[in-house]
Amino acid sequence: MVSLLFAIFRAFSGCFSSRKFSRLDNAIRHWTATIAHVQLIFGLVLYFISPIVNYFLHNFSDAVHRREIRFFGMEHSLMMMTAVVVITIGSAKAKRKQTDLEKFKTMALWYGIGLLIILSSIPWAFSPLTSRPSFRPF
Repeated sequence: MVSLLFAIFRAFSGCFSSRKFSRLDNAIRHWTATIAHVQLIFGLVLYFISPIVNYFLHNFSDAVHRREIRFFGMEHSLMMMTAVVVITIGSAKAKRKQTDLEKFKTMALWYGIGLLIILSSIPWAFSPLTSRPSFRPF
């Protein structure tokens, strides 16, 4: 999340200041996509060891009608995978643009959409989709 926010900040500041797309900007573009992929791998590992997901997969016909279980078993994971795909597409498109302004605009657009998808899919404490607290004692 930090790298994505930083990449979006750099992209918008590059758009508005008309500066060159530097090697640092390119590295930020690349590493943001790479970190998103690593996060996806961690998320998939946690997905398959989660007891909620295990219940969802083994009791699909019942679980799909229960909002909180459906959110963690299906909606959250699909939206996060979609966000990583959007970030990856944005990284690839920005890499291939010809002008510096086009690279910054492409990064800002695609990474911003990815961020919005991620923010909409986080199980916030105030979300109507889930009522689980963000931090729980074990």
